[in-house]
Amino acid sequence: MFTDELLDGVDFKSTWKKERSLQSSTAQTSEILTDEVEVQSIHRVHVKIQTEDEPEKKFRLLDDNSKELCDFITEVEPFVSRQLEINNRSHAFDGYEVNWREDSHAVTCLHTLTYASMDGESQSTGLSWNSIGSVIAVSYGRFDHQDWCTHKSALCTWNVDRRVNPNKPDVTIDVSSCLMCISFHPKKPSIIAGGNFNGEIVIWDLSKEDDTIVATSGIGDDSHREPVSKVKWIEDPLSKGRKYNIVSVSSDGKILIWKVNRRKASLELVEGFILLTESMPRSVMRKSRVKGDAEMGVTCISYAIEDKSLFVVGSESGGVFKCSMNARGSPASSNIESSVPLRSPVTFSFQPHHGPVYAVDSSPYHRNLLLSCGTDTTARIYSMLQAKPILTIEPGLGYLFSAKWSPVRPLVFALVTGEGHLLIYDLKTSKINPVYSLEAGDKKEAVYTLEFNQSQFGMKEYGNERQLLATGDGKGVVKIWQLSDELTTQGSREVDVLAEMAASALD
Repeated sequence: MFTDELLDGVDFKSTWKKERSLQSSTAQTSEILTDEVEVQSIHRVHVKIQTEDEPEKKFRLLDDNSKELCDFITEVEPFVSRQLEINNRSHAFDGYEVNWREDSHAVTCLHTLTYASMDGESQSTGLSWNSIGSVIAVSYGRFDHQDWCTHKSALCTWNVDRRVNPNKPDVTIDVSSCLMCISFHPKKPSIIAGGNFNGEIVIWDLSKEDDTIVATSGIGDDSHREPVSKVKWIEDPLSKGRKYNIVSVSSDGKILIWKVNRRKASLELVEGFILLTESMPRSVMRKSRVKGDAEMGVTCISYAIEDKSLFVVGSESGGVFKCSMNARGSPASSNIESSVPLRSPVTFSFQPHHGPVYAVDSSPYHRNLLLSCGTDTTARIYSMLQAKPILTIEPGLGYLFSAKWSPVRPLVFALVTGEGHLLIYDLKTSKINPVYSLEAGDKKEAVYTLEFNQSQFGMKEYGNERQLLATGDGKGVVKIWQLSDELTTQGSREVDVLAEMAASALD
């Protein structure tokens, strides 16, 4: 009934769309003409001239013994004396100090110091200013040892109050193994102590040309068995502030107190402690399953500003611990030899970092505040009264190798990073971002060391106060920074703000 059928297609032209036509054509611009002409600058002549020296005019008071002058002084003396007495009793200018120099509003690099003999092979492992703040000492060594130490090492000093030769130290002392840390005597500007890679503690007298070594611990049963991490001078409690002992810490977990015996040119061990894994928080111990009597390497130490028997240490395991010189904790294991008993000094454990801690620093303006930093890329401010930090800062610039509070501004501290930066924070301005971020490492080398000049206001009466900070990097380059006035002039209520921050830990 129905069938399929294929029919031819039908097409038709559009009544509204016209066909497009294409045509190619070319065009030539007119030729561009150029011309070169040389010109000669005018001829100049430089001529030097010499001015005549003018004789220096000496100032002298005119001699005047006339009766008129005597009568005038006699008449005004009671009024002047009365006003001076009023001024003496006035409190209008309490706390005001005359600023004899121009204000500085920026942080600038004054000196870049290098020791050419190191050839960039040694790192700046330690920095220390002497007691009067005029000399910076640098220890050269390496932190990345793979085996026994065979590197060249030296102790060098520069006097920044004199004309500085940035490539030649004023004093150089060669050391047989890497010098890992140094510390000037708190009161004697020429005496400095240092700790070596081989565990030895040495004291030098830089005022001597020969036989600079004053005393040494030697290498024996009482000495450290691992590289010395830090050395510090502490008051001898029996001398009423007249003598100082040395405390040293090391990767072997020992915290040793040494007494200087000048007559024997030796350091005598008088007291000691040892950091044990049992001091870590229980939550960490459960995860790590480490025996409680094992030693933990100590990386840094800081003493409290008020209570000299209280100190804080940081460890290779990330732990931060409050310790006491009077503590009598668990004893060291029997395989550790020592002429004095070694016990754990830990009285309290803070929440640990997630990696080795490289710096701890007690606040010089509040007894309960502590600054720390480490390889977890964070800097923390702890209260001595609670385990958790009250402030954590993460700059995001790699490992943090050193952290220091400012000696003159309660709310200012500085950090140095593995990516070559010097970061200066002012908590009055921001608790997150630094007020200054400076390239302190040569070609972005890691910056390992940082030290404020503790006596930067010691010369104030002469209008020559020091506002200096030193940094040292992985190529051995040391930079001396001039701080701005805003970083060195304490504002109103800064101590109160710091106290409020510490009190927040109790809320």
